[in-house]
Amino acid sequence: MILLTHTGEKVVDIVDLNNNKPISIDVKNPAKALLDLAKNYQERILIWAHTSQKENINIEGVKASFYLKNMMLSFSNHQYLPEQIGYVEDSPFLKVNKKVKYPTWLMSSNVGAIHASQLLKFENKVKLNLPFDFVLNSMAKLGMPNGLFCYSEPKLLLENNIGFNLPKASTVQLFMFVKQHYKGIWSLLFPLNFMVFEKRFPILTFIRTILVKKHKFSSNFDLQPLEKQSQNIDNITIDVIIPTLGRKAFLHDVLLDLEKQTLLPQQVIIIEQNEDENSTTELNFISNKTWPFKIVHKFIHQTGACNARNLALKEVISDYVFFADDDIRFPTNFIEVSLYKMRRHQFDAVTLSCLQKKDKKTHLKPIQWSTFGSGCSIVKSECLKNLTFDMNYEFGFGEDADFGMQLRKKGIDIIYLHEPEIEHLKAPIGGFRKPHEHIWAKYGDKPKPSPTITFYKLMHQTKKQLKGYKMVLFFKFYLVQSIKNPFKYYKTFKKQWRQSVYWANQMIDK
Repeated sequence: MILLTHTGEKVVDIVDLNNNKPISIDVKNPAKALLDLAKNYQERILIWAHTSQKENINIEGVKASFYLKNMMLSFSNHQYLPEQIGYVEDSPFLKVNKKVKYPTWLMSSNVGAIHASQLLKFENKVKLNLPFDFVLNSMAKLGMPNGLFCYSEPKLLLENNIGFNLPKASTVQLFMFVKQHYKGIWSLLFPLNFMVFEKRFPILTFIRTILVKKHKFSSNFDLQPLEKQSQNIDNITIDVIIPTLGRKAFLHDVLLDLEKQTLLPQQVIIIEQNEDENSTTELNFISNKTWPFKIVHKFIHQTGACNARNLALKEVISDYVFFADDDIRFPTNFIEVSLYKMRRHQFDAVTLSCLQKKDKKTHLKPIQWSTFGSGCSIVKSECLKNLTFDMNYEFGFGEDADFGMQLRKKGIDIIYLHEPEIEHLKAPIGGFRKPHEHIWAKYGDKPKPSPTITFYKLMHQTKKQLKGYKMVLFFKFYLVQSIKNPFKYYKTFKKQWRQSVYWANQMIDK
């Protein structure tokens, strides 16, 4: 490892931590100096730190946290980009839990690390003469969708409460960042958010950045362990949990696929639901055949996927859990290949590609995923301790995304794997169902959006993100609803939004 210390604007010194010898370099710009180091030491981990943190760096923490080449780590209690970036970023990567290793592209000059070979991929792709923090955030923002795994990692420092006055991006730099890293429409909505929510009119700033061009970046980051990891999965066990309702034939096919696996599950936990109190199970094939795994079958008269999955989680005994749907198909080596990849790359939670035959796969490499698929994911069982699907989402929207956020807040990142693939049959709704009437449908104006969506955003996103979402929803909904008088529509929208926030807060106060 090589350590570069800086003042923010200038390099102070560079030390080879393998032999504690200084490295001489003429470049004083920290970003340019890092790139020069990367060219000369392509197989080394490069660490940067503000000079005030030099004695506070946790070298062992860096080693423990940096186990893949395609990683970029950083930590600071302060954020370079102002919270207004939330107006254009609707992702789980902004509201960072500073107590754990958390996925985010928000980087800092305070302390950080990247593998030299991965840093070289940004050569001639970002402007190195901009502030160091700007450059670091730009690299992470560009790299993350292309397979660079970016994290806030508190283990980089011995004491995380030691700080100094880190720089903040100016309004011009913020607008420049938005122009360089987001679609053009956001450059128009961004100043509008300032005017509506901040009562500021950054017209001159908008004009100053109007000629700034969007970055074009595409690269393959190396998903390669720095050291050889255990790849033996002979003694690894996995349980499969499947909620089902009236899809007998489809579920039977899922069990047949599981029966053919090159690595068999230890348990298949099936929660069958039918709200008719006089009903009996449809799944006779469970007991009419000898299966090569234990089947835990619970037949209940309460419908709802959240409740069903929570009941299934209580029955888990294996090392890993495959969260499955009852209308999917997968190849015979699906479990074996998935667990092999998870072990090799130290992934604790993955969501697998799950598409219909007619769908085109858009992600062709492993990346940090922004949600969680409750019907196509595998998670290490120890990571699920004290986690449940929030019943506030039952018969609503957002339980998958919320469960993913619960994992992230525990320090468990969710990685999307494009292979092996799951085919989603998208079976017709089966069984006896009646429309669920939420309590908010009985009182006052119809909430917009669904209160469960607002509940998710209040729980897991920043205030600026919620306001940015409100702005987008305002325009999107106007295009599809019947009220075309803009003043009448605005009045109606405010009432519906207020109702949504009210009912979301009722869920929080439960």
